[in-house]
Amino acid sequence: MAPRDFFRPAIADLVPYEPGMPVEEVQRELGLDRVVKLASNEGQFGPFPAALAAVERGLGDSNRYPDGGAYRLTVALAEKHGVAPENVALAAGADGVLMYLSLAVLDPGDEVVCGWPSFPSYVLDAVKLGAKPVRIPLREDRYDAQALIGAVTERTKIVYVANPNNPTGTMVAREGLDTYFSLVPEHVVTVLDEAYFEYVVESDYPDGIEEYFKRDARQVLVLRTFSKIYGLAALRVGYGIGPSDVVQGIRKVRNAFDISQPAQDAARASLGDPAELGRRRDMTAAGRAQLLEICSGLGLRVATPAVANFLYVDIGGDARTIFEALLREGVIVRPLGPFGAAGAIRVTVGSPEENEFFGEALARCLALAAR
Repeated sequence: MAPRDFFRPAIADLVPYEPGMPVEEVQRELGLDRVVKLASNEGQFGPFPAALAAVERGLGDSNRYPDGGAYRLTVALAEKHGVAPENVALAAGADGVLMYLSLAVLDPGDEVVCGWPSFPSYVLDAVKLGAKPVRIPLREDRYDAQALIGAVTERTKIVYVANPNNPTGTMVAREGLDTYFSLVPEHVVTVLDEAYFEYVVESDYPDGIEEYFKRDARQVLVLRTFSKIYGLAALRVGYGIGPSDVVQGIRKVRNAFDISQPAQDAARASLGDPAELGRRRDMTAAGRAQLLEICSGLGLRVATPAVANFLYVDIGGDARTIFEALLREGVIVRPLGPFGAAGAIRVTVGSPEENEFFGEALARCLALAAR
């Protein structure tokens, strides 16, 4: 056994990531014929046909290492967004970009600021490195941009703004972000996390790349991902668009082969199909409305207006009780204790039939809990 002081003190209170049970394991353990997974904010659609074809074409070269610099995907993303390749940072998922940025800039005693509840990696990546996460309570289930500014100190290196926010699914409108960027000090890098960008249709939702990085030249790193609407969650491809010095810092600490070649090929093949993106966006919006009607009809509070592919549902009390009851019914959702909301669950939009299955199961669970 390693000596007591072998591990860094910063990680002493951390616990390993606890993944949800695979669908097949839930079926086996609970003796269920069917399990619906609505837990991980995955898109309800698979990869684009062009992505599947690209993966199949390249599998014969799986004895070769992937392109360590992801050159062709970097160039394709630079062309898509009208930036230089030096402004594109790639990693295995958008949370990979977050981790590399933290490695590049955070020392013990530095600070990061984020809303809360929000994406846990903002906090965990800082804690792992001995930095201090400063968590600002949400206001009406969304990021309070001005309160973020009030929390910035000379020690602040990064401010995270999840837009839309995970787990509440709400957004900060253009006016709020305009005010934030007019006030944030120059020594701060703002990470504008737009992992759910493609789902949002509201006219007052700002495009962080176009409006804050390109137009206003802000010190901002805007995150996007192929894990959601593009249906490539299993392949893990995310990226950030930002200043070249920030991207260079990320590249210095990035693992050379962290994005597999099939993942690079599938991501590149997924670009350039706006009609399919629009179809998926519209179907997700319809499913989101269906879930909202189900949960509201059962007397539950839902964070609104929700604009991504999931809902934040306030159960009241310890939401794990409902989570476990739903599991026995064959529905997997996400209890939000690790996100800072022990009384809520997050429900991903599924197919219309999956949403209906969830609604019927939830009604039974709530009825049993009320006895």
